[in-house]
Amino acid sequence: MQAAILEGGFGDAPIDAARAFRQIMTATAQPGTINKVAGAQPPKPLSIAAGVVLLTMCDPETPVFLTPAFDTDDVRAWITFHTSAPITTAKNAAFAVGAWDDLPLHDFSIGTSEFPDRSATLIVETAHLSTTGATLCGPGIKDMATLSLPDVAAFQNNALLFPLGLDFIFTCQSELAALPRTTKVS
Repeated sequence: MQAAILEGGFGDAPIDAARAFRQIMTATAQPGTINKVAGAQPPKPLSIAAGVVLLTMCDPETPVFLTPAFDTDDVRAWITFHTSAPITTAKNAAFAVGAWDDLPLHDFSIGTSEFPDRSATLIVETAHLSTTGATLCGPGIKDMATLSLPDVAAFQNNALLFPLGLDFIFTCQSELAALPRTTKVS
């Protein structure tokens, strides 16, 4: 096993994971806010933020789908070593990682009426993340917020599925923002 696979996890796992969890939950509870995270050094092409989300949210019960650009031996080994999360197909994924254009949105679970929580969360790696662009409103947003989104129509259609639908975490370098299915986008 390569040393790089053993490295890159949280240095002080209980403290780093608690901080990361708080940042991820804050981003989810307040769509449109961008939070800086730290503590992970995953292999390329994963960003620090994507690595932090995977370390914090994944375990042996949360299958992960990787798009082809992210499905490398190093990324697979790093995820397996640090989280024990199985790598799977889009259909069976609890989490997915990839660039927007590479994620097969229609292949992921949106939950069921009995279990809407059994939907996928997509970690969308972006080259740019800012609080400009699409207008957001809904739970956790006082009046309105804005966030740079890759495709407004896709998020509008996703919100129409509520209580079903996908949840999104956008990552760029060491920053992340979230867009839960409850958020209305215009």
